Formats: sequence, C-alpha cells, structure tokens
Amino acid sequence: MERYGDEVDVLVVGGGPAGLAAAIRLKQLSLEKNHELRVCLVEKATELGAHTLSGACLETHAFDELIPDWRERGAPLKTKVKEDKFLFLTEKSSFRIPIFKGLPMYNHGNYIARLGNVVKWLGEQAEELGVEIYPGYPASEVLYHEDGSVKGVATTDVGIGKDGSPKVNDFKTYGGSFLYHLDEGSPLVAVGFVVGLDYTNPYLSPYREFQRYKHHPAIRSTFEGGKRIAYGARALNEGGLQSIPKLAFPGGLLAGCSPGFMNVPKIKGTHNAMKSGMLAAESIFDKLTDENFTSETTGIYCDEYEARVKKSWIWKELQSVRNIRPSFNNPLGVFGTMMYTGLFYFIGRGKEPWTLKHKHKDSETLKPASQCTPIEYPKPDGEISFDLLSSVALSGTNHEGDQPAHLTLMDDSVPVDRNLAVYDGPEQRFCPAGVYEYVRVEEGDGMRLQINAQNCVHCKTCDIKDPSQNINWVVPEAGGGPAYSGM
Repeated sequence: MERYGDEVDVLVVGGGPAGLAAAIRLKQLSLEKNHELRVCLVEKATELGAHTLSGACLETHAFDELIPDWRERGAPLKTKVKEDKFLFLTEKSSFRIPIFKGLPMYNHGNYIARLGNVVKWLGEQAEELGVEIYPGYPASEVLYHEDGSVKGVATTDVGIGKDGSPKVNDFKTYGGSFLYHLDEGSPLVAVGFVVGLDYTNPYLSPYREFQRYKHHPAIRSTFEGGKRIAYGARALNEGGLQSIPKLAFPGGLLAGCSPGFMNVPKIKGTHNAMKSGMLAAESIFDKLTDENFTSETTGIYCDEYEARVKKSWIWKELQSVRNIRPSFNNPLGVFGTMMYTGLFYFIGRGKEPWTLKHKHKDSETLKPASQCTPIEYPKPDGEISFDLLSSVALSGTNHEGDQPAHLTLMDDSVPVDRNLAVYDGPEQRFCPAGVYEYVRVEEGDGMRLQINAQNCVHCKTCDIKDPSQNINWVVPEAGGGPAYSGM
C-alpha cells in the first residue's frame, strides 16, 4: 500500500494539555529567538477535545507561565472555587473532614472547567502561533532510524476492511469521588468516581459503584430533578513519583499524564502535564538551536529534559505526596492513608525521610471468584442511576464497522478457560462501556467471549486489568472512539 510521508522539525503525538503546551512553547521560543521551526501535532480524535475527559479542577500556574494573558484571551476558566467540602461517606450518613490550606484537597483559587473546552482553546492559541494541527490522525506505530533512535510515527491506515484488506469493603479498595459545580449560564454539575484498579474482588463493577454512590443521602439531592447529559470513562495513571519511567530516549520525550505526573490525592494533573510539555519544548529547542551540539544517534537525545523536570515545581509537588497512595496498602487501608496524610503531609509538610513502595501490577491483584462474595448492586432507577448502555450512548462513541478490529485476543481460549473459569469473567464488569460479555455458543452449553468493539470509549481499562493480559488494544481507524462535548 502506498504511503505518504512528511518531515517536520518536531512532531507532537497527542493533542491534550501537555502536547499543546509543548507545541505552543516551541513556537514561542521559535519566535523569540528568530529560529524557524516546523511544529506539527497529530491527534486521534476527529477534533481537539473530543477524547478529553476530566472533572476538571484546574490550578492555573502553568497557564500563568505559558500564556500570562490567558484571561484576556478568553480562556474558558470562569468558575472560581469559593468553597470546599470533603466528606467521608458511611453507608447511610457522612461526616465532614476539615480541609486546611496546604493540604492536597484544598482548592481555593483553582477553577472548575470542562477540560475539553480548555483543550480546544489551547489548540486555537497553538494555531495562532503557527502550529500545524492534524486531528483524526492516530499514531499507530513508532518508526526508528537504523541506530534505534526514534524517527517518527506512522498513522493508521484507512479504507481497510476487517479481513485485512471475600466480601468487598470500602476500607480495602482505593477510590474516591469528585463533584464540581460549573457556572455556564445554566447550572451544570460534573461528577466522577474513581476506583483503584488494584482491587481484589472480581465481582466489583466500577460503573455500578458509581451509580450506587449517587444515591448516597449526602449526594443524591444534587441530582434530583436534573438531567443526565453526558457520560465518559478513562483510566488514570496513579503510580506517582515512584512509578515515573525514564523520560527521555533517542528521538523522543515523554510528557503529560502518561509518565505519571498526576497528583493522585488531588486527582489533578493538567497543570503538571502542561508544565512538562513546556519543559519538553524548551529542552528540544535548546538542542535544535545549539550549533555546537552533536548527537550520537540520528534521533536527537534530549537527556537534560529529565533534569529540568526534577528541578521544576512538578517534582516538588509529586515529592510531597509520593507516599499518600502507597500508604493505603497497609492493614488499616483508608484509615491508614488518612492518618499518614495528617501526620506526615500536613504536620511534616511532606518531608518524611522515607519512600513507600507499591509493588504489583493491577492485572495481578484479583482473587479467584471462589474466594470472594458476589456484590449485590441496586437496579438503576432511571432518575439518579442508569443502566450502562444508555450511558455509553451519551458518550457519542462510534467506530466504522468495516475496519480491522482494534480489540483482539492473543489466545481465543483464555477468556473461557481462565478468566471465566477462575475469575467469573471480570471483563464484563471492569469495562465501563459494555464491550465484553460472555454469551452461550449457538450450539451446546459452552460459553464464548463476545467483544462489542463498537462501544469502546478508549479508556484502556481492559489493557490494564485483564488478569491474563490476553487483550491487545490498538488504535482504531481515524476518527473512531468517543465524541465528548467539552468534558
């Protein structure tokens, strides 16, 4: 098949806050230093923001550094936080936990926004500076120079057919929620529910836990009389400081949330993602404009990027909260986390002399179904809680039917022989979009795993939580996936 190739000075893969911040910073430096650079950005969604999903409560210091006049430029940050409420929910009641300035959950001065709208606005700022943005171009393959350094990416083919033409307990499962009010002319509420994917009971369903949460007496009144208008799901990288990989390699850099720059107790990462993109841009620009620089590899190795990240406020912030998530993995569970946070983060200002380790893969934590108790979830009432498929319909998800499957199995026998036999088919519960279901074969009493790839919202949970690591997730044809509207 004949392919079209194009060469640029810097290619950014992914049109999220980090990628756009990197592209903007590169063009700013290009203009300041009068050194022309061709900067291109590819994004798998059909438009910027269509695959962006976040609460989002934004800290603005990355905006202040990148675009100091963001207010005058009309950034979609309108709702400033005026009050915080942090509740510990019991089964039928709740009690309020005080939030003091300096704690990770303190949000005064931050802004509530729809991150998809913020991403669109950042795209406009990037295009004004001359960044070439190509939505609908999923990067499906990394290309390499002969010396092994990264050369670029290949985007997906189009026009190809399919044929190639114990009882679960709130005290032992990590999680939390957020509920933000937005002022956009009419009252809007953004609500989210987070479940740590290292949970052990295969009967747990994150989606159904979310539906049950909305019925809690402390939460329900917010939604009564309202209308559900959107739904989405994604996996968060919550490894924190201890899990950040090597950030630079010959021909490329890792920036954004994917390396693990999210502040887990805050459930916030946009500001760190943007700052990492800016630092990546500065590292790249310095290398490209240094006349005395020589590279041992054809793909340039920006090794000082990692040092810049470690000297920035990103590292300082992640260092101060590095043990809050790992502290959950002790016999006291959530209470241990709360005590740790109070003693060492608030009193000690995060300067404790040790680092806690959290060593396991999320795919390895499930217990056999025979050792666990099935969870009885209440049926959705259609007013506060809803069935899964009607929620997925609100995500705008669509995939062209006649294309190679983007969800495949390495071994077709594994789902029934192991996942169903040992874990009672956890795929049908951990997927937040109803992609996986076990159905009876047309003849006989056997079962098979049916994959409804059309429903996939690109959250990547299956790639992470499958206990057999048998599911292969690849990017689908251009334009496929959810179509979030400013979420």
